[in-house]
Amino acid sequence: MNTRLLFMFVFLLSIAACKNDNALSKIDPNAQDVPVVSEDQLNPEPNIGPAPAAEVKAPAVTNGKYPVMQFETKAHDFGKINGGDKVSFDFKFTNTGTGDLVIANAVGSCGCTVPEYPKEPVAPGKSGVMKVTFNSAGKSGMQQKTVTITTNTKSQKELLTIKAAITPQSGILGH
Repeated sequence: MNTRLLFMFVFLLSIAACKNDNALSKIDPNAQDVPVVSEDQLNPEPNIGPAPAAEVKAPAVTNGKYPVMQFETKAHDFGKINGGDKVSFDFKFTNTGTGDLVIANAVGSCGCTVPEYPKEPVAPGKSGVMKVTFNSAGKSGMQQKTVTITTNTKSQKELLTIKAAITPQSGILGH
């Protein structure tokens, strides 16, 4: 009989412990409001490492003078190449605008596409080259890649395209 009473006591205690409490009863009446933090205060510490490509901002335009990045061509077809080949193309451009052209960043759509670009400003009327190297290792068939350029032009973005038809490397002993 004592076991039965003990069981009933534990049962009633567990029901009482599971009772839904009113959430308002749990608020500290002496608590103070937390001040609202503005968005510019969210992360006062600088991030470590380079910013991801999507976060790189174009440099500001000075005196309302915009540069214009005029390419001879914005697309290049390497044609048929063998798997494993590294091929490059020089995209030639001229700053036809009225302000210095600054290239903040250039990023390939994958690690196999690597752009090289001038780090110094390109004055109005001057020309430059964006060299794009494509490594076809591990690729086969028709491939199309892009290079996104972040600049201080009015649009702040320029896009170049390369493509190639890759013939797979032949296997060992002519297979």
